[in-house]
Amino acid sequence: MKKTMRAPIAVAIAIAVGLVVLAGYFIPWTPLQNIQTVLLSWGVILVGVATLVGITNLVIVHIKKVGDKKAPDRYSILLLVVFAITLGAGLWLTPGDSGFQHVVTSIQTPIETSLLAILTVTLAFAALRMLQRRKGWTSVLFVVSVIVFLIISGGLVISYESMPFVGGLITFIRQIPVAGARGILLGIALGSVLTGLRILMGADRPYSG
Repeated sequence: MKKTMRAPIAVAIAIAVGLVVLAGYFIPWTPLQNIQTVLLSWGVILVGVATLVGITNLVIVHIKKVGDKKAPDRYSILLLVVFAITLGAGLWLTPGDSGFQHVVTSIQTPIETSLLAILTVTLAFAALRMLQRRKGWTSVLFVVSVIVFLIISGGLVISYESMPFVGGLITFIRQIPVAGARGILLGIALGSVLTGLRILMGADRPYSG
């Protein structure tokens, strides 16, 4: 009985909060915007608490892996040591310290670059496999496009950019991925709007567990 009563209340609260926050962006009424600000502040606090819970769970999981008597995970030891050093340095120096930001950026940037390089190789390999399994002009066009964009983005045609016709063509080709990225962002935005509307209407209930 309690479960059946709790679900409609949770749905009503979620819909009401969502409508108030949404209305605050379109209705220029000061009391409504003040309520919206308070609700958004609560949401930020909840996100911070959820992140803290996730980090705590991550640390506990790796502590259990380190404490395994049969096969302790050495990578977990490394993760915990680095996490402790980073946390201590962040609390001592504060995240706004330029030296702390420089160290974190110097480590994070090469890691992200390496992941992007791995992703590039993986996508190229997947494109070749697709060409083997699905032979057709669309697959060939896709693989050729990937090769052309990799050559242009890799800086192999910089010396040709000063030429009148070739330079304009290279500039035009470089703008094509930007249009594709905008299309992807528009798709993500429409998907987010649709998901939000389904939650507001009570069709989806991600908060019900």
